[in-house]
Amino acid sequence: MKHTGTLAFETERLICRRFCEGDTDDAFSNWASDPDVQLEYGEPVYADISQVSKLIKGYISAYDDPSYYRWAMTEKLSGRNIGQIALCKVWSEQKTAEIEYCIGREFWGRGYAGEALEGLIGFLFSHTGFERLEAYHRAENRKSGRVLEKSHMHVTDNIMRFKSKDSIPVGEVCYCIEKNEYNERKL
Repeated sequence: MKHTGTLAFETERLICRRFCEGDTDDAFSNWASDPDVQLEYGEPVYADISQVSKLIKGYISAYDDPSYYRWAMTEKLSGRNIGQIALCKVWSEQKTAEIEYCIGREFWGRGYAGEALEGLIGFLFSHTGFERLEAYHRAENRKSGRVLEKSHMHVTDNIMRFKSKDSIPVGEVCYCIEKNEYNERKL
């Protein structure tokens, strides 16, 4: 399995790059302290900036691992960190990874999440050995489902996270895209 780690990629309006300590203030104010964002993302709400600083330092320290993938989503126009996109699970043997993302409430409805997701899918299929990418959302979070569908992911019966635990998702809608599908779509 070919891994690259977190290398930067760009889309029309975003630069997706490694986190740096300078992202702490934006991360805290734009997404990490917002219960609506963090609850949809399935992460804790950070009550103070020192907690977010510790979180980001943890991200930064993990970048030495070539199978670690986590990007700060930054808006080109303002340079602000508006969210993140990552591979939360990597199964190298199956050449499969699970994508997660969050974006600050101020930036909802502008197409940023889908733009980052499409950029990430293209980057991973072009530069790594992944053959299948997966994601899921809580059934109630239909907005996230629309983001996944617009990025040409499709509903699937199950994803590796659940297969590896021999369980069936309850309350989650699972999506995937395979490299061959992606390549056919590009033709």
